[in-house]
Amino acid sequence: MQQLATHIRKFCAIEPEKISELEPWFEPRTFRKKQFLLQEGGRCNEKFFIVKGCVYIYYLRPNGVEQTIDFAIENWWTSDFMAFQQHTAAQFSIRAVENTSVLSISAGRQHALLEKMPELNSYFHFVFQKSYAASQVRIRKLYELSKEELYRDFSRQFPEFIQRVPQYLLASFLGFTPEYLSEIRKKYIS
Repeated sequence: MQQLATHIRKFCAIEPEKISELEPWFEPRTFRKKQFLLQEGGRCNEKFFIVKGCVYIYYLRPNGVEQTIDFAIENWWTSDFMAFQQHTAAQFSIRAVENTSVLSISAGRQHALLEKMPELNSYFHFVFQKSYAASQVRIRKLYELSKEELYRDFSRQFPEFIQRVPQYLLASFLGFTPEYLSEIRKKYIS
């Protein structure tokens, strides 16, 4: 909870005694490497604050191939946010890249928490505004950068992912084949 409390204080002012009241609203959970946090088609009732570990978010393309759309590491929130908000079936799966610890909160609990502590609305607003802005920048880069520039930009911006994420997931995220990513990495490293 301390990690989440620190993250909240980074984005909004909240009284210390209110921080201590947060714990009952969240459920600590752990997932083993390759274990699902959420499966496409299943009901999405919770979102996750990553305490330790790394997950990837993907969907299955019509040809059965996984298409990675995002990653989440420590201090990031993840879910199928549309399904979470609308209480519908998930369009995406979330799977642990490595052993992962999270704090989860259900939609019902979040609603009740925000009624009890309305100042947290600004926290969630800032966090998701920042996340949405990052998505917009990523889409622009997908349109404007060459594949090699895209890899170089990603490795410069997020070096922690280069070490933690398997090459096939990184390739899927960047829109490459693993073989093409391997060629770019060799060229970039040499």
